[in-house]
Amino acid sequence: MKVIVITGASRGIGAATARLAGERGYSVCVNYLRDRSAAEAVVQDIVGRGGKAVAVRADMQSEDDIVAMFLAVDAQLGRVTALVNNAGIVAEPRRLDGFDASRLGHLFAINAIAPFLCAREAIKRMSTRYGGAGGGIVNVSSAASRLGSPGEYVDYAASKAAIDTMTIGLAKEVAAEGIRVNAVRPGIIYTDIHASGGQADRVERFKEQIPMKRGGQPDEVARAILWLLSDEASYATGAILDVSGGR
Repeated sequence: MKVIVITGASRGIGAATARLAGERGYSVCVNYLRDRSAAEAVVQDIVGRGGKAVAVRADMQSEDDIVAMFLAVDAQLGRVTALVNNAGIVAEPRRLDGFDASRLGHLFAINAIAPFLCAREAIKRMSTRYGGAGGGIVNVSSAASRLGSPGEYVDYAASKAAIDTMTIGLAKEVAAEGIRVNAVRPGIIYTDIHASGGQADRVERFKEQIPMKRGGQPDEVARAILWLLSDEASYATGAILDVSGGR
């Protein structure tokens, strides 16, 4: 049985990944924070196609919530075999000299600390060291980790760079325990994250800077994530796959 936890799965890349995972035979935990109706809509899409899914609320800033989410999955779906650390946020664009500790603490808690905590809980269930049968983790990073996002999101870029490094180190740490750990680095994708940072038109403004001259779609990232989790990528661990239109 394949059981997958996807954080931030009520919209965007997370929702696309949840739907595709359901099509490919996973029982899916659709994690959300606020928008229960959107999460339930993703669940119904999966169930309507003959799959199995549940919506589980958990605040990625709360260690207790993260632990409770995995316990809920244990009870409702079974032992986790795959994790997608997708939940992430941006703040409004600003230079670093306009940052404060509150902004940084909030952003790093969700973008960097939560993936460590989710991975910890997944490893306790997947690792042969704990009686598991192995599994896969895919971290959703960002092309910003390579580009730095000057004048806009240096903090976001840095939080995603932390995810890149965590991917490489963790992959080596648990490779002998049956767990593969990889990452995808999306570029500019048509999702709501831009609007949440006050730049709803960001993809349209920047797409001419992309060699492919267009923004990406959530499904294009989802397919990369599911490939990394699949047996087709059985010898890939510690890999970081750019899905960024060449930028």
